[in-house]
Amino acid sequence: MRNWKSIVVKVGSNTICKPNGKLNLRLLDILVRTLSDLKSDDMNVVLVSSGAIAVGFNKIGLCEKPKDIPTKQACAAIGQGELMYIYEKFFTDYGHNTAQILLTKDVFDDPERRNNVVNTFKSLFKMGIVPIVNENDTVAYDEIVIGDNDTLSAIVASLIEADGLVIFSDIDGLYDKDPHLYKDAKLIEKVTNINEDIIAMATGSTSNVGTGGMMTKIQAAQIANDHNIETIIANGSNPRVLYDILDNKSVGTSFIKE
Repeated sequence: MRNWKSIVVKVGSNTICKPNGKLNLRLLDILVRTLSDLKSDDMNVVLVSSGAIAVGFNKIGLCEKPKDIPTKQACAAIGQGELMYIYEKFFTDYGHNTAQILLTKDVFDDPERRNNVVNTFKSLFKMGIVPIVNENDTVAYDEIVIGDNDTLSAIVASLIEADGLVIFSDIDGLYDKDPHLYKDAKLIEKVTNINEDIIAMATGSTSNVGTGGMMTKIQAAQIANDHNIETIIANGSNPRVLYDILDNKSVGTSFIKE
């Protein structure tokens, strides 16, 4: 078994939203139920969730994700509140409370702000709260934008000194070639060194909802591994695989230094 006492779980728009931008409520219920179960076992749980922009553009009737920054930020402002409302409702149903944490890159670059964030997480853990993290898309601009929640999840994992980081994707993990294009693509179950060969295997996402492809997940795994945090990229269509991961079963692709 993986003896993890703290975990960061990242879900992207592709995982929690349907192609039209609407939330997949059935999947969210399973995700929250699973995380609540881990929390009830005294594990510190952090959820890094995308989806605000997707929920926002769906709510105001746009057909696809906006491309200009002002509209993206407006959609984020609209969608973030609804996203948190849904999460709070589900977590409350399973006996846990949540806190919203919106971050930008400058928080991590400034030692004092960074320390404040760490102390906030520590206080929330003591209170038994589940922090739900997203980038503050409404105010982020080029100089302070992180750009994707894969990277954000790895930074958060390093800040709280998590034991493990699980990044849910729309595919089963890292393949030796794009499984959307090649039927003979093989899943890479374990990576102990993120070298040029591994980077070459990472290809961009074909989704019109999310922002990060496999490359951003590899980069996130590198950040986490640099802090001795095991990272697992797995298919988010069934969040219950978190139990298998904690039981040390082979799920997705594990990135770990040896």
